[in-house]
Amino acid sequence: MTDPGPFTEDVVHQIMRHMNDDHAADCLTICRALAGRPGATAARMTGMDAGGIDFAVTDGGAEHRVRIPFSERLTERPQVRREVVRMTEEARAALSA
Repeated sequence: MTDPGPFTEDVVHQIMRHMNDDHAADCLTICRALAGRPGATAARMTGMDAGGIDFAVTDGGAEHRVRIPFSERLTERPQVRREVVRMTEEARAALSA
């Protein structure tokens, strides 16, 4: 994490818990399409800061760390949801093309 911006450690953990518990399939879709890991079999969010989101991706039987930048530096928590939705939609479109 290089630019925490407004995101405290507690906020990041809340977002990670929500993403990993409620949006595991979206994490995998994002990593397959936007992190260049089309063969990934699992993905979990491991962190984030104002500049991007971090994942641990299982691909080829090994775990890899990937970072996907946000489209802009985030300055408030509601932006996280919008960025993740954007990433998910972009990833789904890329995988269905």
